Order: sequence, then structure tokens, then C-alpha cells
Amino acid sequence: MSQIPHFISTEPFDAEATVAVGSSVSERYAKASQARLIWWRFLRHRLAVVSLAFLVVSYVAILFVEFLSPYELSSRHTDFIFAPPQSVHLFHDGAFVGPFVYPLDYALDMDTLKRTYAEDRSQPMPIRFFCEGETYRFWGLFEADTHFACPPEGGTLFLLGTDRLGRDMLSRIVYGARISLTIGLVGVTLSFILGITIGGLAGYFGGWVDATVQRVTEILRSIPELPLWLALSAALPLTWSPLLIYFGITLILALLDWPGLARAVRSKLFALREEDFVVAAEMLGASPRRIIFRHLLPNFMSHLIASASLSIPTMILAETALSFLGLGLRPPITSWGVLLSEAQNIEAVALYPWLLLPMLPVVLTVLAFSFVGDGLRDAVDPYQH
Repeated sequence: MSQIPHFISTEPFDAEATVAVGSSVSERYAKASQARLIWWRFLRHRLAVVSLAFLVVSYVAILFVEFLSPYELSSRHTDFIFAPPQSVHLFHDGAFVGPFVYPLDYALDMDTLKRTYAEDRSQPMPIRFFCEGETYRFWGLFEADTHFACPPEGGTLFLLGTDRLGRDMLSRIVYGARISLTIGLVGVTLSFILGITIGGLAGYFGGWVDATVQRVTEILRSIPELPLWLALSAALPLTWSPLLIYFGITLILALLDWPGLARAVRSKLFALREEDFVVAAEMLGASPRRIIFRHLLPNFMSHLIASASLSIPTMILAETALSFLGLGLRPPITSWGVLLSEAQNIEAVALYPWLLLPMLPVVLTVLAFSFVGDGLRDAVDPYQH
């Protein structure tokens, strides 16, 4: 009877080498901090890593929107109203020219009264980079005119088309990113301050404090969010400045988001407040504030960070919805929701579909935050390996 083949190594066993390798790996994980372990687990979620890189680039870009935009925010081109997106080309008549666009020829269709544009393919117009263009005020502090990309000399650069006033859609989307992306961060920051403070007090003291907080959160969570958003947004005075409207909308979103976080903090503190390290801190005379913020919250801060990453897209969508309905931010403030408010009729969808392009960054940003939130939630789970 033939012997059954097997794949076990016949090399002699080297106990010392095995112990050395195992100890080095174990030592690496044993000495790693909790934050480093979470980061290592997060890196395994490749989609979350890519999404995080996209968000980092987006938030860094909003610091330089004036430089990145080919045109100034309110710059109008009355000869190119509802102009379609211009295509970028590299070759002309088989020869490499570099990034360039063809000029647009305008005509009015007298039967449909629709503006039609056609490319004049006889004249390539190279795009300029790191060039002098329209003057802008960088963050409202000083004047500058340097842009990353500029239209050709005597030409136009409408990569995403223009709107009803001849304003460049790409420039307005880039400018709108500053408002739409920061409103989520500011709103979540305010919501975190309220949720952690109120939930921490309810979870640590209990009794009538907990009962009061529970009733307030139940009342707020029982009211449909959209009608409450609409009512509070409509209550903002029309005479307020754009800056006050921005902070008013942010405060409304924060006030309606904190109850969920407060209940999560409360439940965690109920589970931790009887632990030995809390009793020891109390016996040493630590104040309730120190116990809550120095000893209790750090034990589940990673879970709160994961929750925040999932709350930011909710606020971005809320601002977009309110602005789309005309009850959120209002011109001259420009956000993605304000831009989408110009695409509320069938004419925009049928004749000028590029007016719907502001919804693309909204979708990408919300998906990116969702993927990052999923990655963080898996990374902070102690039972994930």
C-alpha cells in the first residue's frame, strides 16, 4: 500500500527561530498604543482609506478655492449664457498640442429659442496654467490674480458649462465646496459639545438629571426632522447677513443632531461609572467634570469619532435639502444646495443637464464619509481581527 503524500516540511524544527519571530511580532502589537492598533485595522479597509484620502484632498482644496477656480465667483459672461461644458483636447490634426479647448460659436435657434453652441475646430486655444487671471480677494484678506488654470487668451474655459447668468459652473462648485464641507464639520462640532456634555451629565449623575434629559431627547426625536428643519429655517430673518444665516443654519442642524449622541454617551457612562478606576478617582477627590472628561469619555472616544464621521454627511445633505428648497443658505452665499436650487424645473433637466452637476460632489462626499465611518467602526471594534 503506497504512502499518502503530505505537505509537511521535513526540515528540522528550529525552536529558537520560531520564538524569536513570534516574540518580535507579539512585542510589536503589545507595545502599540490603542490609536496605532485602530489605525492598523483601519488600513485594512482599502475603500475607507481611499475615501479618507479623497476627503483630505477636498478639505485642503477648500483653503485655496480662489486659486483653484478659473473664474471669480460672480464673474458673468453674458455672451455665453447656458453654454455647455467645453471638452479638453490634447491633439489637433494628429499633432500633440497639450491641453487646449476649441472656441465656441453661438447661435439662437429661432424655432425653439434654444441657445446652441458649436466648437470651431480650426483654432485650438491652449489652456494656461499658473497664470494671471481675474482678480479676487483671497479669504477676503488681500487681492491676488494668480490661478491654477486660466482660460486661453481671448477664449473661454467652461469645463462644466455656465448657468443662466453666464457664470462658470466649475468655479461656483469649487467655491460652494467651502460652505457645504465646513457646515458639516462646524455642525458636528457643536453637536458633539452638546451631546457629550448633556449625555455625560445624565449618565454620570442619573436620577432627575437623567430623567429630564431623557424626556427632552424623546420629544426632539419624536418630531419629524424635515418639518422641524423647515420651520426653524423659515424663522430666520430675511434681513440677516449671509454670515449670520450660515451660522444660524449650522446651529439648527446641531441642535437637532445632538439627542442621538447624548443617548449613546449616557448609555456608555452608565456601563462605566461603576468601574474600579472611577471609584478610585472619586475616592481621590476628583471632580465630576474631571471624571467624565478625563477618565470616562476617553474609554469610548473612538466610537464617538466613528459616529461623527457618519453624522457629517447627514448635515451636508440637510443643508443641501434646505438650500434646494430655498429655506437654507441664500445668495450671495454659494453652496452646493444653492447651486442645485437653479435646477428645479424640467427645462434644466431637458435642455441644460449640466446644471445638475453640483449633485455629483454631494454624492461623492456623502459616500466617502460613509465609507470612512464604516472603516472606523470596524477598526474600533475590539472583536475585529
